[in-house]
Amino acid sequence: MADIRPFRAYRPCSGMEEKIAALPYDVYSRKEAKAYVDKHPESFLAIDRPETQFDDSVGTYDDCVYEKARELLDRKIEAGDFVQDEKPCYYLYEQTMNGRSQTGICAAAAVGDYQSGVIKKHENTVEAKEQDRIRHVDACGAQTGPIFLAYRGDEAINAVTARVLSTEPVCDFLSEGGVRNRVWVIDEPEDIESIQAAFQKIGSIYIADGHHRCASAVKVSLMRKERSASEAAPSAAAAKGPGQGTVRRVVVRKRPLGQGPARESDYFLCVLFPDDQLEIMDYNRVVKDLNGLTKEEILGEVKRNFNVRPFYKDQAKPTVKGEIGMYLGGKWYMLTARNDIKSGDPVDGLDVSILQNVILTPLFGISDPRTDSRIEFVGGIRGLDELERRADECKGVAFAMYPTSIRELFAVADAGRLMPPKSTWFEPKLLSGLFIHRIDD
Repeated sequence: MADIRPFRAYRPCSGMEEKIAALPYDVYSRKEAKAYVDKHPESFLAIDRPETQFDDSVGTYDDCVYEKARELLDRKIEAGDFVQDEKPCYYLYEQTMNGRSQTGICAAAAVGDYQSGVIKKHENTVEAKEQDRIRHVDACGAQTGPIFLAYRGDEAINAVTARVLSTEPVCDFLSEGGVRNRVWVIDEPEDIESIQAAFQKIGSIYIADGHHRCASAVKVSLMRKERSASEAAPSAAAAKGPGQGTVRRVVVRKRPLGQGPARESDYFLCVLFPDDQLEIMDYNRVVKDLNGLTKEEILGEVKRNFNVRPFYKDQAKPTVKGEIGMYLGGKWYMLTARNDIKSGDPVDGLDVSILQNVILTPLFGISDPRTDSRIEFVGGIRGLDELERRADECKGVAFAMYPTSIRELFAVADAGRLMPPKSTWFEPKLLSGLFIHRIDD
């Protein structure tokens, strides 16, 4: 049921992978991206964040910025920094971090599967962030950062993966944070057929990370279809009938979107991982003030719905679902949700939802965490020290969460629901520039 196809990737030439491959564009501020590119000029971040090529007087979203991205990409391809495989392939992409490995299939997924719900989301997107990637992908004529997808493990795919892993990779290098990255090319016809057939039997695939990149890829596909139809159809053409001086309007019927031969832009770059290899980290919160409340008032209100006990920092990380670590006034407290605020609902039962509904909204007045500037989100990889630092700096409060599970993510998506923003943090991050999918036909 899922249309997951091989494609002819552009990949860094042998030996350049470590210099080119970069963390995703959205993990850096403009200042951080500029500093990194200045230090690593070969990094793909220069293409993903082309504003790094200009001084601060040029806006991040100016037209010339996206034109520069295309220029840089074309220049690298022409220089031979990237080479394209001769035939469509799948690619095996393994990442190892802190002794744990995850191995996925890099491929091209159908835009139509996102539209029909075969590829499911669990998070809303922000229009401004979509527009940036829409313009970047359309200007470059390429998708450069893969969408992180997950699926329930499949024996046929596992068998091909195990066999390919026993061979030599085409590249093997360390990226930031000591993450080991290895890539294999899957080009044997029988392996390609096995993988493609296996995915066709899978009814649901889930976006783990990359909702904005995915939504942008879909909109670029639709936009290009509209553009192509418009260019192919003559505008109100004037023609004279035999012996007539009147003008006859020619009506051209456009083919509905989604019909006709497939284009490269009808597919988007992705890496698909089996669910049993994925680990979701906690995604924590810092509220920048106490909303006019005292420490004692906050603790008193929290005790209405949670069992509260003091904890030392080395014990403050929640170890089971229903626990929330709270850093307030220089001390850590462990909050354990009472049964009457728990829920079997796939969204309301999430720990991040309990925090939002029972603490953040009623106590701190944060009703929309997507837009409220008083809340910050901190990935679990930053640790508890970062939560303390930020809370102390703003004289606010921090919350350490128990990680959302992959099963909870699937349940929310299967129900057609959405999680609160910033509910999941995946590590390691998929690198950009390691695989490029050109969408210019």
